[in-house]
Amino acid sequence: MKLWYSFLKELQLSSKSWYFYIEVGMAFVLLLILLIAVPEKSDPRIDEYLYAGDLPQDYVEVIYRSILDEEDEAITPQQVEVQVGDGVYEADLFVTDTRNLYFIQDREALRILAEEDREIAVEILLGSEGDMIYRYYLQGYESQRLKNLYMILHNNLVSPSFIQRHMETQTVKTLEESPVTLNNRENVLPVFLTYNGSLMGLFIIAAYIFLDKQEGIILAYAVTASKVWHYLLSKIGVLMVTMLGTSLILVVPMMGFGVNYLNLFLLVTVSAFAFSSLGLVLTSYYRDMMQSFGVFYILIVFLMIPNISYFTPSWEPQWIHFLPTYHLLEGFKEIILGGDDIRYLLSVSGGYLLCGLVLFWFANHRFKKTLTMG
Repeated sequence: MKLWYSFLKELQLSSKSWYFYIEVGMAFVLLLILLIAVPEKSDPRIDEYLYAGDLPQDYVEVIYRSILDEEDEAITPQQVEVQVGDGVYEADLFVTDTRNLYFIQDREALRILAEEDREIAVEILLGSEGDMIYRYYLQGYESQRLKNLYMILHNNLVSPSFIQRHMETQTVKTLEESPVTLNNRENVLPVFLTYNGSLMGLFIIAAYIFLDKQEGIILAYAVTASKVWHYLLSKIGVLMVTMLGTSLILVVPMMGFGVNYLNLFLLVTVSAFAFSSLGLVLTSYYRDMMQSFGVFYILIVFLMIPNISYFTPSWEPQWIHFLPTYHLLEGFKEIILGGDDIRYLLSVSGGYLLCGLVLFWFANHRFKKTLTMG
């Protein structure tokens, strides 16, 4: 009962604190970003820029027809203008299912697009024997395989039928028959849920503790019969309730009833418990936020690293799996996807619960020793 009374009192006091309104306000800001700044669907087509201005017109017509796969109908590309640096250049635009092909009318503009804007750029030249030569502007990160493919595709000694024959013999394995995909907003949602719970949990509980130190509440516990762990667990309980509420602010408008909220509550609760306990441990070593700012800043940046691999799956070194936010991101993504990998969710939740218990025990030990330090 004492713990429950302490929790209710902390919840009442926290609801009057401006830190509480920061948490709720941040949730609404993130929601507005999702609804306004993040487009639900993006254009899957990539932009490619080509220059064929030195070719005879009949060669250009052949290239245009090969793009459209037409033989008799008139070629009617869209006439557009392309902003390149400080200048505007005319271009013929062809839109396919996968690409936006811009045939720009200026070679220098193509060079600027490749060197300064890092765009895909190709210059088509007329060879000495009347053949076409393709000059690719590479960025330096292309693999040798891709370079070899470019040379084979436009090599007159390699017939198209030879390439087609080898492409047909390639083995293609389907990993999932009907994969569930997320739109842009749903794909960003796990990131917001992760850092709403972990980073905000670290920062807010530290703010609560340092505020109590300044107001003398911490010192008061040294002369009362109240248990220190009641005080600490009440603070964590307030953070857990707040994180559940702010998570619902983000998830309900975006997903409706399309997610398993029991799994969501479980993962939010244990992650908030673990990171809040970590925040308690850190605050036991410092007197105020200014002293601890550098440690919290470095830790937050460190915890944000898995965000890079989340949006860039091609970059996922093995060591990144040891960062706690990596599995939290994957757990929230599994929930948003509506997946049924309950074993993974339970293992992640169990790991966070175990780490949270160890950190909370150590935080309780630290606060007992440093209670009178203020």
